[in-house]
Amino acid sequence: MASKPVMLFMKVDSPSEPKCGFSRKAVDILTKHTVDIGSFDTLRDEEVRRSMKEISKWPIFPQLYISGEFVGGCDIITEMQKNGELEELLARNGSIKAKESTLEERFDQLFTHNALY
Repeated sequence: MASKPVMLFMKVDSPSEPKCGFSRKAVDILTKHTVDIGSFDTLRDEEVRRSMKEISKWPIFPQLYISGEFVGGCDIITEMQKNGELEELLARNGSIKAKESTLEERFDQLFTHNALY
């Protein structure tokens, strides 16, 4: 969990190729927030898989941890996304990457700002 602030324990090694539909949905939600996701394939290590279920008291995967704290599974992540809590949590923990503005957005901001003077 210490390798990245946002860790997703799931049934595949790479967030870019989730095999499980719930893992894919969790990855898609996190990707929308431009989050750098660390992951661990729980199928590679039975002891880790069993231990994670005991630690979190959550019986299924994926399991999301932010700054070492258990957040929840796909259903919790989805609900938090809908009500804005996920973005708030990611922002509080500094997990959201800064979005680069497009040239058009920078011009709009410049002209809007100058129009006020």
